[in-house]
Amino acid sequence: VQLQASGGGLVQTGGSLRVSCVASGRTRSIRDIGWFRQVPGKDQTFVAAISWSNSDTHYRDSVKGRFTISRDNAKNTVYLQLGSLEPEDTAVYYCAASTNALPVTPTDVRYYRYWGQGTLVTVSS
Repeated sequence: VQLQASGGGLVQTGGSLRVSCVASGRTRSIRDIGWFRQVPGKDQTFVAAISWSNSDTHYRDSVKGRFTISRDNAKNTVYLQLGSLEPEDTAVYYCAASTNALPVTPTDVRYYRYWGQGTLVTVSS
């Protein structure tokens, strides 16, 4: 499975942005797609995840009500709509795909096997 993230950019506080993750290759093996973010010097942190086959979604508490994850299976694409953005949301956003059932939840970085290259979101104050 290959993942291509795009859509990052510069946005003002309170603004919105949509990032996309296009999957290719063995997409039928995908179980979940997750979004993580990372700032320099820190570990990746979970943002949101969505099942590839049903309506299950997960969000970190700080983005609930502001971010929305969705997917378009026909386009093999997962979207993360970022709203009411804050400077603290500034990070490189990565998408990741899981293909096997593991004893960890989709909020855990260890759940994912395949990673995209990341897209930078910068929120100016």
